[in-house]
Amino acid sequence: MKFITASYEHIDRMCEITADAKRQLKNLGLDQWQQGYPSREVWLQDIEDKCAYLAVEEGEIKGIFAFQTTPDPSYKVIDGAWLTDGEYASMHRVCVASGCKGKGVAGKMFEKGFGMAREAGFPSVRIDTHPGNLPMQRALGKAGFTACGRIHLVGGCEDGHLRIAFEKVL
Repeated sequence: MKFITASYEHIDRMCEITADAKRQLKNLGLDQWQQGYPSREVWLQDIEDKCAYLAVEEGEIKGIFAFQTTPDPSYKVIDGAWLTDGEYASMHRVCVASGCKGKGVAGKMFEKGFGMAREAGFPSVRIDTHPGNLPMQRALGKAGFTACGRIHLVGGCEDGHLRIAFEKVL
């Protein structure tokens, strides 16, 4: 599996994968990603910011994630405690294409994010997910993330929504 920085030519497939993920979350009875996020506009901004990455195998996009190196306002206040203080990288909008789940794609994307964070000198990677998103929580645990507490999202259409915050020390 190789990883490439997403470009505008990938946006339609990125949106298809995201729409599938939204349907799967809805089928789990979750409100996560059911209010318009992540949208085409969010992915376009990620492409412009060069922070959207694609997991590609045999010419097919198997997964997408955003990798960010600026502080996330949602992570400023936590009911719990982060494992590290100071700078961190974060991963967001992690999606695996339908038909590719359970094949290690998410784990490979996390490993790529860990490598990018190490290369940039960050001591850890943070991420969050819905309390009811058990498939993602299992994937995070398998990748070595530790649940650190609860946060509330800041900004956007999911402002105030509760999430479980995770961190992986590199």
